[in-house]
Amino acid sequence: MSALQAVKRFRIRELGATALPSPALAKTKSYPSSASSSRNKVPVASIENPFIPKLNSKTGRWAPPKYSLRQQALLVKKARESGTLALLPPGPKISIVEIAAAASGQAVVSGPSASVKSQVQNAAAPWTRPIEWTGEVKEKKVLGAEVGNRLYAGKKRMFKGHKWQRTAEKREKRRALLMRSMPKRIKEFKQYYKRRRPHPLKPPRTAKNAKLPF
Repeated sequence: MSALQAVKRFRIRELGATALPSPALAKTKSYPSSASSSRNKVPVASIENPFIPKLNSKTGRWAPPKYSLRQQALLVKKARESGTLALLPPGPKISIVEIAAAASGQAVVSGPSASVKSQVQNAAAPWTRPIEWTGEVKEKKVLGAEVGNRLYAGKKRMFKGHKWQRTAEKREKRRALLMRSMPKRIKEFKQYYKRRRPHPLKPPRTAKNAKLPF
C-alpha cells in the first residue's frame, strides 16, 4: 500500500459517519476567493480526535486512543512521505506546530503556480475536506529537544556508566600492585605446598584421631 493510500483510508474511515455534514456535527467556514460567497463555504466536520484518549462522562473512565502509538507513528511516516501531513489530527507522534507548518507549506504550493488540474482534483476529493478534531492534546515538553540533546538535558552530571566502568581504575591499581610482587608470591605459594607434602606421590599422612566431618 502506498503512503497516500494509507492516509486516504484513514481519512475515509474517520469521515465515514459524517460523509454528509449534519447540523449537529458540521458548520461552514468561508475562504476568501474571487468566486461567489455561496461557493466559498466549505463544510467542516467535527470529529473526535482518534489519536488521544477519551473520557466517558457516564463512567468517569478513560478509554484508550482508537489508534495505538505504533499505528500513529506509521500514519505520520506515510503522511510525511506523501506530503499530506496536514490531513492528520494532532497527537503524541505529531504536534500542532508541525501540522500548521505542513498546512502553510501546502497553501504555498497550491497557489497560482500550481496547475489547474491538481486544484480541481484536490477540491473534488471528499476525503480532503477540512475537519475540526475535538479533544485537548497535551503535548509533553521534552527538555533539550530544541537543541537536539535530550540525553543530558536537566541533569547535574553525565551518565554514571556501568559498574565495571566505574570501578575500572581501582581494579587497575590493585592489579598493578599485585603484579609488582607476583614472582615472590608464586615462590611462597609453591614452598607452602612443598612443606606440607614433600613427597606428593606418597599417600598423605593422617592424624591418629581423625574424625569424619559428619
